[in-house]
Amino acid sequence: MAPDEGVVRIEGPWTHRAVHARGTRFHVVEAGDGPLVLLLHGFPQFWWTWRQQLRSLPAAGFRAVAVDLRGYGGSDKPPRGYDLPTLAADATGLIRALGETGAIVVGHDWGGLLGWTMAVFEPKSVYRLVTVSAPHPLRLRGSLLSDPVGQLRASGRRLGFQLPLLPERRLTRDNAALVGKLLDGWSAPGWPDQETAGTYREAFRIPAVAHCALEYHRWFGRSQFRPDGLRYAKAMRTEIEAPTLQLHGAQDRCILPRTAQGSSRYVAAPYRWRLLEGAGHYPHEEAPEMFDNELLGWLADPEPDR
Repeated sequence: MAPDEGVVRIEGPWTHRAVHARGTRFHVVEAGDGPLVLLLHGFPQFWWTWRQQLRSLPAAGFRAVAVDLRGYGGSDKPPRGYDLPTLAADATGLIRALGETGAIVVGHDWGGLLGWTMAVFEPKSVYRLVTVSAPHPLRLRGSLLSDPVGQLRASGRRLGFQLPLLPERRLTRDNAALVGKLLDGWSAPGWPDQETAGTYREAFRIPAVAHCALEYHRWFGRSQFRPDGLRYAKAMRTEIEAPTLQLHGAQDRCILPRTAQGSSRYVAAPYRWRLLEGAGHYPHEEAPEMFDNELLGWLADPEPDR
């Protein structure tokens, strides 16, 4: 039997609640008081990926809010809306529903692509931007064409998600065993442990999550030569005016460090790149102390890298 949404209501020093934004109900997890830090997860995860930062950010004087993105976890799973401009509008609406006009946006993987998009489409909502394991979308798009032996090969599994129906079945059969294999294959050796992988596998089996999660990949792939994708790519040439920190695991086998490293060309504001040794695609979980030192040190700097 498939689990229900209750499996993502994991207890800890935080509060669970539902927040409505732009006609969609989002499950958010909140801790602390201070400037708002919006935490956006990637694939194939949910809000719980930020459990360490939901402790470290409040201890440093921030209000940390981790959200289940559209289609994931305890949030609504509508049939449409998995394009990056819509997701950016979701996140901006969520910031306003939380009572703020802007936030420090921290995004991993798809959450990072979403953060880059917010900084262009909703620039007033992004005070600072932190992207984790996430190149600028145009940099990723270009690398798939220019680096066939590297990034294109590394993206082989994700390119396979373009097929209809079959990827959903593969991801969810045998209690979502493939989700555990993806986490293990994209990380550095030693992560995740069995319990961590089991938590993500269970959450991915919630009805409709697998389909919704794959719709993100399908939009990005199929829109490249459609009018909506071309409009998006043109808009994303706009230089980003928010101070930006880009963190990447040196052993990331999903998004190669060299793919992410060229993203600075799209940032006009102060920019900092940090390669985290010994970490793979999930540095905030694989090496949380090193990750938090970089993140909190940068947030504490009133004028980073000027």
